[in-house]
Amino acid sequence: MTVRAPAPQAAGPRRRAPARAPRRRGPGPLPWIAPALLLIALVVLWPVYEMVRTSFLRVSTSGFVRGPAGLDKYRKLLGEADLGRVLLSTVLWTVAVVALTMVLSLGLAQLFDQRFPGRRFARWALIAPWAASVLMTAIGFRWMLDRTAGVLNTAMTDLGLVDGPRDWLGDPATAWPWMVAVAVFVSLPFTTYTLLAGLQTIPGELYEAARVDGASRWQTYRRLTLPLLRPAFLVGLVINLINVFNSFPVIWGMTQGGPSSDTATTTVFVYQLKSSDIGESAAMSVVNFALVVVMVLAFLKVTGRARGEES
Repeated sequence: MTVRAPAPQAAGPRRRAPARAPRRRGPGPLPWIAPALLLIALVVLWPVYEMVRTSFLRVSTSGFVRGPAGLDKYRKLLGEADLGRVLLSTVLWTVAVVALTMVLSLGLAQLFDQRFPGRRFARWALIAPWAASVLMTAIGFRWMLDRTAGVLNTAMTDLGLVDGPRDWLGDPATAWPWMVAVAVFVSLPFTTYTLLAGLQTIPGELYEAARVDGASRWQTYRRLTLPLLRPAFLVGLVINLINVFNSFPVIWGMTQGGPSSDTATTTVFVYQLKSSDIGESAAMSVVNFALVVVMVLAFLKVTGRARGEES
């Protein structure tokens, strides 16, 4: 007798999964970044547009537009006898201040990364030049270097170091070194703390491993510390390049670019031209802005190429 398997029962209708409600797409990140974009448009883009537009206009010293000027303001600017000297002074000023700032900040960051008595007080003291107004600092140094009532002349005369009072800021040969020193003085705090933050991100285990491998202090510093410090170093370098190139308070507060334009950079030269021709001053501003953009792009290209070679 054969036993038949029960016939399979017909499968019932499959239950369909409930349809999902269509996903509503949110507004995205635009509402969150809109205030920042609006601020950039108002603070950066609109002034740049007005600067370029003004450079093609004839504007009186009282601010009234007299009509279009075409490229006349740029031709007048290129014909300025002081333009070449101002451009050269700007390059030398930027290189000197940034180089000294980065070297001294690197040394100070290494010092403050060590433990020593009074380290906290020393760190606080370094913030003072950054906390004070740059223009106020420049004016204070100008008073100190004053020919008749300056503390420096009085002290040096009493000590017999000079025969009589010297006009330190009246001669470009002595004014430039003093302005470079003041610019470095006010640039040190930010750069030092940037590099110090970079040093403190380096794990101590790496130094222990280098010590176990028998690396000397110089080898450890050159092959370990400097490569790992490079991101912080580049941040400080780029920001210093832009700030020093566009520096106005230090030079204006100490010499106002004088005598004539002998101690002026491009930024100060813009302000000097404003008193005689606003359109020409705007043309100089456009040239100055273009130089900053070219400088930053060139720097980013060089650093990007260096990163590609390392990888």
